[in-house]
Amino acid sequence: MENFNYHRPTKPADAVKAMKKAKDGKFLSGGMTLLPTMKQGLAAPTDIIDLGGLNNSGVEVAGAKVVVKAGTVHADVAADKELKKAIPALARLAGGIGDPHVRHRGTIGGSIANNDPAADYPAAVVGLNATVVTSSRKIAGDKFFTDIFTTALKDDEIVTAVEFPVPKRAAYVKFPNPASLYAMVGVIVAELKDGSVRVAVTGAGPKVFRVPEMEKALEAKFSADAIAGIKVSPRGLNNDLHASPEYRAHLVNVLARRAVAAAK
Repeated sequence: MENFNYHRPTKPADAVKAMKKAKDGKFLSGGMTLLPTMKQGLAAPTDIIDLGGLNNSGVEVAGAKVVVKAGTVHADVAADKELKKAIPALARLAGGIGDPHVRHRGTIGGSIANNDPAADYPAAVVGLNATVVTSSRKIAGDKFFTDIFTTALKDDEIVTAVEFPVPKRAAYVKFPNPASLYAMVGVIVAELKDGSVRVAVTGAGPKVFRVPEMEKALEAKFSADAIAGIKVSPRGLNNDLHASPEYRAHLVNVLARRAVAAAK
């Protein structure tokens, strides 16, 4: 690991200011990706801006909206009693991320800003029609994840919270890698209060994506049988030693049907 300058601001504005001054700065939240890559010599930032000093964590449930502050660790999202009542699918998703060490250090803000293609939270952000709140603006979940490990965030912009509208019903089901518990494929199905349905997939491709054909079928009839014959093309899906594009495409349908059956 190379030497670097360490900053621990207490205000978002100071964090942004430190990043603007840095030659090659990186924001640090939970550190679940950045620190391992630094130890392996794959990243050597000149400056680390630790967002832990912002004390920006917690879950707020107010009527039809749930706000999760960016510094909230996965374990706290999973354990929050009010969140469990409002969006049980989101609580269960958070409880299935990694192992206890990861769940007690990793944060929702760090996860979505990193945008690992196999991360769980991107599916929730898109599938639940969430809004990402940053230090300077609000970004619709559909427009936040732009490519593999890439988001709509500017270099000096930080995530401060995620706003989730409470759905009528939803469920998240994933096929986890047996070692890391990352999603080889994860699917969230959500019926929103306005009757629209969202089906968002993580792990299968370079970034989270929706399946419009399934959404349309489920809006007509919210049943696993309604999407049984809908196939996802393997073109462009991830291919590695764990699963081929064809297998991942098959899993999307299987997991989507399970999610529909589990939605509540």
